[in-house]
Amino acid sequence: MKQWTQALLFGAGLSLAASAVQAKQVVCVFDLVGKNGDVYNLMQDYQLAAKNWGAEIELRVGQNEGVIAEDFKAGKCDGISVTGMRGRQFNHFTGSLDAIGAIPDLKLAVKVMQGLASPAFAKYMRNGQYEVAGVIPVGDAFLMVNDRSINSVAKAAGKKIAVLDYDQAQKIMVQQIGAQAVSADVTNFGSKFNNGQVDIIGAPAAVFRPLELHKGLGTKGAIVNYPILQVTGNIIIRPDKFPAGFGQKSREWVKGQLPRAFGILGKMKADIPAKYWMQVPAADQPGYQKMMRESRIDLTKRGVYDKRMMKLLWQFRCKEAPTNFECGLQDENYK
Repeated sequence: MKQWTQALLFGAGLSLAASAVQAKQVVCVFDLVGKNGDVYNLMQDYQLAAKNWGAEIELRVGQNEGVIAEDFKAGKCDGISVTGMRGRQFNHFTGSLDAIGAIPDLKLAVKVMQGLASPAFAKYMRNGQYEVAGVIPVGDAFLMVNDRSINSVAKAAGKKIAVLDYDQAQKIMVQQIGAQAVSADVTNFGSKFNNGQVDIIGAPAAVFRPLELHKGLGTKGAIVNYPILQVTGNIIIRPDKFPAGFGQKSREWVKGQLPRAFGILGKMKADIPAKYWMQVPAADQPGYQKMMRESRIDLTKRGVYDKRMMKLLWQFRCKEAPTNFECGLQDENYK
C-alpha cells in the first residue's frame, strides 16, 4: 500500500511539474528585423509587464508573418504580435482599423485605439477562440513612387503596384484604378520596389530605413505626403491559455504605451530626408478623400471591412471635423 501511495504521489508530482512547464505562454512576434527591431523591443517590455498579470511569457521572434499566423492557428503559439491586416482573419472588427482613408492621421489613430481599450469594447475583442489583447499604431501608410511624375490616380493606371497577397482590399483597389497588381508580402514588397519590379508601394515611415526604401526612390522617386490608411499592430491571444482577465489588463497596458508609440513614429517620419516628400495640393485633397471613401463603402458592402468598425470610425472622424462633407451623409452610419 505504501508503495502505491508513493507511486501516486510521485505521479502527481510529475503531473504538477508538467503543468508548471505548460503554464508558460509562447508568444510569437513578427518583426521585420528580428531581435533588433522596435516591435520585439516593445514585446520584451510586454513580457515583463505580463508577469504582473500572472503570465510567464516566452517570446519567439520571426521575420515571416505568414508562418507566424499559421503557427498560431496550429496551436504552436499561444499568442502572436502581427500586423492588423494579417490579424483580420482572427478578428474582423479590429482588423478593419486599416480600412482605406478611415483614420486620416496618426493622432486620431491613437485616440481610437485608446477608446478601444475600454472594457465597453471587450465583447468585440473576442472572436471564438481568439482575443485581441492590444492594438498599437505602426503609422500612416504613404504611397511611394519610383517617379514623381506619378502624381495623380490617373497617372497610376498601367503602373505596377505591390499588393499584399492576403489582403483582398488592396487587389480590388488596384483593379479599380487600372493599375497592375503584383503579389507580395511584408517580407519582400520592399525589395520588389528597390529592384524595380514594381513602380508603387504603400508603406509606413517606420519601414523606410529598415527596408532601405531610398534605393527604390532613387533620384526620381517620391513619397506622397498624404496618408492612405493606418497600419496597425495586433497582439492576439488564445484566452484559454492565459490567466482569467489577462486580455483586458493587456489592453490597458498597451493603451499606456500609445503616447510613447506616437512619439517614436513621429520621429521616424521626421527623420526621412525632406527631398523625398511630395506634397498633395490642398485643392486635390477632397478628391482623394471622396475616392477613398467610395472605395471603403464598396469594400464594406463586399464584406472586406466590418460595418461596426466603419460606423465607429465615421463617428470619430466627424467628432474631430464635424463640418466635413461626409458628416452630413449616412452611408457609413450602418445599423
